[in-house]
Amino acid sequence: MKNKLEEIKKQALTEINSVNTLEEIESIKVKFLGRKGELTNIRRGIKDLSLEEKPVIGDLANRVAGEIESKIQEKYQALYKAEIAKKLETEKIDITLPGVSRPYGAQHPLTSTINDIAAIFQGMGFSLAENINSPEVETEYYNFDALNFPPDHPAKDMQDTFYTLNAPNLLLRSQTSNSQIRGMEKKAPPLRIISPGRVYRSEAVSSRKNNLFHQVEGLMVDKDVTFGDLKGVLNEFTRQFFGQSRPTRFRTSYFPFTEPSVEIDVQCIMCQGKGCRTCSGTGWLEILGAGMVDPNVLKNVNIDPDSYSGFAFGMGVERLAMLKYAINDIRLFFNNDVRFLEQF
Repeated sequence: MKNKLEEIKKQALTEINSVNTLEEIESIKVKFLGRKGELTNIRRGIKDLSLEEKPVIGDLANRVAGEIESKIQEKYQALYKAEIAKKLETEKIDITLPGVSRPYGAQHPLTSTINDIAAIFQGMGFSLAENINSPEVETEYYNFDALNFPPDHPAKDMQDTFYTLNAPNLLLRSQTSNSQIRGMEKKAPPLRIISPGRVYRSEAVSSRKNNLFHQVEGLMVDKDVTFGDLKGVLNEFTRQFFGQSRPTRFRTSYFPFTEPSVEIDVQCIMCQGKGCRTCSGTGWLEILGAGMVDPNVLKNVNIDPDSYSGFAFGMGVERLAMLKYAINDIRLFFNNDVRFLEQF
């Protein structure tokens, strides 16, 4: 057994001297000193020796184990220092060199505008419409019929609406009002919801129009809701959104789903009401349409118009962003020009 211990010692020291990596030195430690290592196996056999041999062999086994462990530790420290030195050499940084600028991304101006609009209305008690109630691919019923559009309304014409070929009367929504109908079907009044999202219309693309744009529509239905409530909510919105009290005006208009209907203008931010090219010399710019919910719309979703009333409004996000940031071309929002986007 003495000879066996000497052989193990010699073999271990030879292998330790030949390794070049920390992984190899760990393997040697397990091979000779681990629970199933060669020295451990010999120590287990000491119990079978005679009383005279046990102390001699036990002492020799301990000395061999200590010497092997000492050499392993010594080799480990040498390899570790060499590896650290190599890493420091390859990864060293000259702090006198100029730094590399890595630009940070930011929210798209349309996204931040939608978030600003939503935050203002949420502060006034409105909640966001659920995604399940606001699909972009919609049926003609939810996009038009339930909103009191007559069968021959021009908006239903193929020239204004993108119909799909997947199924009859299936289209890309032309306003986010579909979420209002679905919301009223699923929840009884009182209701205060806003529904931001993409909408699609067959428009000729220009500096002021695009065939894809974003809307935020709102709905409030409760008992004793009046036109005064509508005016108060929208005036407060314009005050908070533009950061100051801007003159507004309400003009009579027509929408199939509201009666009476109005369009709301704000004083032109470009010329401060004096008249310029942006506002066609009027001094005013339209920002949204609104009105009291037509009783027929309430009837379509089984809400009694004799007990409940409400108002609805819809605004174009691009138009509001253009006014707030003095942008004169809607196409800039979709061109992904970094020179434009980095300004935000």
